[in-house]
Amino acid sequence: MDIKELLEQSKDVVTVKRVFGEPIRHGDVLVIPVARVAHGGGGGHGQGRDEKGEELGSGGGGGFGYSATPAGVFVVKDGDVQWRPAVDVNRIVLGGQIVGVVLVLTIRTIFKKWRRRK
Repeated sequence: MDIKELLEQSKDVVTVKRVFGEPIRHGDVLVIPVARVAHGGGGGHGQGRDEKGEELGSGGGGGFGYSATPAGVFVVKDGDVQWRPAVDVNRIVLGGQIVGVVLVLTIRTIFKKWRRRK
């Protein structure tokens, strides 16, 4: 597979339907799910020669990555559109852990300085 083929296949993955999901109707309310989509690709090639200039090997390669996370939903009701963001609990927990570690390190430093003064 060469880079052109990889790029052609990636077009199928990165579409508007990956960002905006199928609308869901519940009574007079329309809900449109939205996602954050990130993608990337790359390729490479290599060639090896020994000290005499003879070819030892060659190489190649390519890859494509894709990621989607929920961003929220648009809620349409009676002609009024509202944005409801998704809550990423993992990010909130990680932020709390980072604050906790910084707090513990700060208290430890203050305590060490206080003990040296005694």
